[in-house]
Amino acid sequence: MITLILVVLVAFLAGMEGILDEFQFHQPIVACTLIGLVTGHLTEGIMLGGSLQMIALGWMNIGAAVAPDAALASVAAAILVTMKGATVEEGIALAIPLAVAGQVLTIFVRSITVGLAHGADKKAQEGSFKGVEMFHLIALALQGLRIAIPAAIVVSVSPEIVTSALHAIPDVITGGLAVAGGFIVAVGYAMVINMMATSKLWPFFFIGFALAAVSQLNLIAMGLIGLALALIYIQLAPEFNGGGRGGSGPSQGDPLDDILNDY
Repeated sequence: MITLILVVLVAFLAGMEGILDEFQFHQPIVACTLIGLVTGHLTEGIMLGGSLQMIALGWMNIGAAVAPDAALASVAAAILVTMKGATVEEGIALAIPLAVAGQVLTIFVRSITVGLAHGADKKAQEGSFKGVEMFHLIALALQGLRIAIPAAIVVSVSPEIVTSALHAIPDVITGGLAVAGGFIVAVGYAMVINMMATSKLWPFFFIGFALAAVSQLNLIAMGLIGLALALIYIQLAPEFNGGGRGGSGPSQGDPLDDILNDY
């Protein structure tokens, strides 16, 4: 019973964080790890979360376009893996359709919150701060329930039903979903690189590819090298250290320094 309560609580927090983006509970690496922790299968949770995080790396809401829901995909897949006997590979394959289902749910909940926003506007016109706060909390709770309720349903289903349903899925479908997940990882990386692409950062991009070919370097070594390169760049880049004066040009630091230097 305690495990069920903790799982639903994690799911509720993940649903709210899909809107708040403050503690990142909705990110797969966090949500799956927490589900694995409360269910006693931390290793499986971390492995699943790490794989799903690569898939969801480029998922983001842009304008009116709502991205696939990483929260529901992470929580439901983690429950299937840690509590229902599914493998990590099956959890990854099922995460994509779960994310699409979560996308439909979040659009539905966002449509409901439009009416709540009008109610908050009315309370604001009346000068009721508590009324505005109440509508905000209700809208936030709905986002949490949109993940908590499906999570409770998945937990309540017997493992035998889940196992038989997983085994009933043809290999061609699970294999196709796994391949699609691999493609989505590449798309996520491409979206992130597209946002970060500048002429100043491209050399580090190619350095990373060159270092990745060195088989003696593991992920920890690659991370340390990347951190060192980032620190070197910050120390040497004029826009970060105020050294862009270049002899006679204006300083990139405090504008008062330019005024004092003129005297």
